[in-house]
Amino acid sequence: MSQAQISEQASGVFLLAGVLDYLSAPALRDAGARLIKTSAAEAYVVDCAAVSKSSSVGLSLLLAFMRDAQAAGKVLSVRNLPKDMREIAAVSGLLDVLSLQA
Repeated sequence: MSQAQISEQASGVFLLAGVLDYLSAPALRDAGARLIKTSAAEAYVVDCAAVSKSSSVGLSLLLAFMRDAQAAGKVLSVRNLPKDMREIAAVSGLLDVLSLQA
């Protein structure tokens, strides 16, 4: 299993990396919530370019991060959503919910 992580690359830009599954999700959820809570950025972006594999758990994480941002009065968008996550989002009807950057 690839080690998964989320880190702030620049103010409000969070890089999500590794394998997103039920094993990595709890730690990622906690780390992402902390980053959102402590970041002084006006808006947030989760960059998924370094995600190597994801189950539907990855989309659940993104939705949770969106709720955290909303609770902080901020907007969160997602960029570089991998093909497997995009396909799951399409089947699940989440493409309209996720704020995707081109």
